Amino acid sequence: MTDPQPIIPVLVCDNITAEHDFLVQAFGLESGGVAHGNDGTAVHAEIRADGAAIWLHRPSPEQHLAAPGSLPAQGGGLVVNVADVDAHHAHAGRAGAQIDGPPTDQPYGRREYGARDPEGHRWWFGTPIMAG
Repeated sequence: MTDPQPIIPVLVCDNITAEHDFLVQAFGLESGGVAHGNDGTAVHAEIRADGAAIWLHRPSPEQHLAAPGSLPAQGGGLVVNVADVDAHHAHAGRAGAQIDGPPTDQPYGRREYGARDPEGHRWWFGTPIMAG
């Protein structure tokens, strides 16, 4: 048995199924499935980035959870390592992601770009810059 993942990010989504499908198709994340309640409404979903789980959760006023589209600003986002950031950028743009800018070499040793999904979550995809 392997140890459970020590931290699991949770993204709040107004439309869990559409968000799940977009993240799989546009960003190339792996599907962990969508769970539905008795009425057929999606209540939870999971995606994976290189084996690491990310949960998708419905808004919950009782828990003070809101989707980013209902907020004036965001306090963070997710950074995902990819094998080829330029190819990833091109694919995500063609798949309808809102691109914040092209892949750019950063002074901290990464080539990365930013994007937003249809729910408004911030994502950064990048690759280490090879020294040499």
